[in-house]
Amino acid sequence: MEKFGEKLRILRKKHGLSYRKLASMLDTAHSHIINLENGKHKPSVDLIVRITQLFEVSFDQLMNDELALD
Repeated sequence: MEKFGEKLRILRKKHGLSYRKLASMLDTAHSHIINLENGKHKPSVDLIVRITQLFEVSFDQLMNDELALD
């Protein structure tokens, strides 16, 4: 899970989303997204589920450091 923030950043940028737009889509604060990407906060299970649904990636792809995003 150490690479969660890095993967979230990759997904956000790949889809051309700002911090604020992604936060709005996930019903959270943009500062929380920034802190997640910087590794300062850990995501809740609920937020992980919303991220996997939004970006159509598996839980394993997002959370397993050894697995790359497609």
